[in-house]
Amino acid sequence: MQALANYRTLVFDCDGVILNSNRIKTEAFYQTALPYGKEAAASLVSYHVANGGVSRYRKFEYFLSRIVGISDQLQLDKLLACYAALVREGLLNCEIAAGIEALRAATPDSTWLVVSGGDQAELREVFSLRGLQSYFDGGIFGSPDDKRTILARELQNGNIELPGVLLGDSRLDFSCAMEGNLDFVFVSEWSEFFGWREFFDQQQVAVDVVAQIQSLVQVPA
Repeated sequence: MQALANYRTLVFDCDGVILNSNRIKTEAFYQTALPYGKEAAASLVSYHVANGGVSRYRKFEYFLSRIVGISDQLQLDKLLACYAALVREGLLNCEIAAGIEALRAATPDSTWLVVSGGDQAELREVFSLRGLQSYFDGGIFGSPDDKRTILARELQNGNIELPGVLLGDSRLDFSCAMEGNLDFVFVSEWSEFFGWREFFDQQQVAVDVVAQIQSLVQVPA
């Protein structure tokens, strides 16, 4: 990976990278699914953790069709509404990664984007309320479009210019970076990607690993 200031574009995942929100969302999946039983709720959590970065829409569709065994749009809408209510409060109060402001100052010529599996409208509201929106001059993007669709679209329309780097905390983030010809930084401290060390050891490309964003810049004490 080259010096961050040399990249034309920095693409950030949100949960586990910008916000310490992975555990909030895991708990929200469990609580939302609990009316269907503890076993079903635990199965959804296992699927969620194994598929980090995949949108809630796909996860709850999987939950209803493959775990519960029904296909019901009304039930899906209720699950999504319950989950969104639980998550919103958590996102408004969880820890923000230290070093964001310093990194933005250190990369003044780079375009910044958020590409997340989280709900796009929810992300934009939370980032605005928490004073983060102004850092991301390239836009804040999320579901219902998936990460691959968003990245392909933004690359095609020139909003993501190369060389670029993606900062993420999941297997999906890594795969998306490779498909988009982006360098990749794995942000480890808040990740729920169990076994990431072994996974990256097996890859044929070098992956930079940092604990948090603040590791990438000199942050005054």
